[in-house]
Amino acid sequence: MDSVFVDKDVLAEKAVDEKYESGAFEAGGYKWKLVLYPNGNKSKNVQDHISLYLAVADTSSVTLGWEVYAVFRLFLLDQNQDNYLVVQDAMGKERRFNGLKLEWGFDQFIPLKAFNDASNGYLVEDTCIFGAEVFVKERNIVKGECLSMEKYAYSSKYVWKVENFSKLGEGRQESQVFSAGNHKWKIRLYPMGNGFGDGDHLSLFLALADSAVEAVKVYADYSLRILDKFFNLILTYYNKFWFHTPKSSWGCPRFVSLSELNDPETGFLVNDVCVVEAEVTVLGISEPI
Repeated sequence: MDSVFVDKDVLAEKAVDEKYESGAFEAGGYKWKLVLYPNGNKSKNVQDHISLYLAVADTSSVTLGWEVYAVFRLFLLDQNQDNYLVVQDAMGKERRFNGLKLEWGFDQFIPLKAFNDASNGYLVEDTCIFGAEVFVKERNIVKGECLSMEKYAYSSKYVWKVENFSKLGEGRQESQVFSAGNHKWKIRLYPMGNGFGDGDHLSLFLALADSAVEAVKVYADYSLRILDKFFNLILTYYNKFWFHTPKSSWGCPRFVSLSELNDPETGFLVNDVCVVEAEVTVLGISEPI
């Protein structure tokens, strides 16, 4: 499907300098717009040229993971001869528009010298006419992920004093929720072990506690520790992992044997209190697109 859109821009009256966007027009079931930089796209260091792009105008109605393949041509009318200057990719190359790339076009659409030359007819009485022809070839819904790594990662510590340890029983115990790297976490402790440590070891795990991150993955560097009554380190477990959902947790099922844990000489338990510490550094996140 194709569509031709013409936009009349009175440069002097609008005092357009950096950027101008046309009204929306439809082609292939999607809404599009022209994006014009009368003095060049400065973000791309364009000089002495007009920059012109075709952009998706409305993404609110499209589904997650959308992408559109389109072939397009951009026009500038010679008002003296009633002919269009046509600019397009070589061999009519199709371009993929998606949530990460909403616009395609030409940084150097036309030199300003040629545009302002009255004999060319592009600018007449401070009016120029741009157009676009768009052929939508294919529409897809794709699944993808956007990976963002933290440039400056900071660690956060949380200390959990597990009191009345001997009365906890065999079930899973959870700390209060704490924050690290803009995410919520909690420590999971199994006094009588879990998995490979069931029955003869204490098991410690770190879990993501964000309830609204079912589709988000969080990459974290973490340590789980047991401290003595003076908060000095006795035993530690370290790892890096991708945390997926609040239902998953990662750690060590055989953190310390129950015999060692209950040995008064080790200092793991003092006055029936076990002091557990978690240190978490979020290194990156992956979100669906």
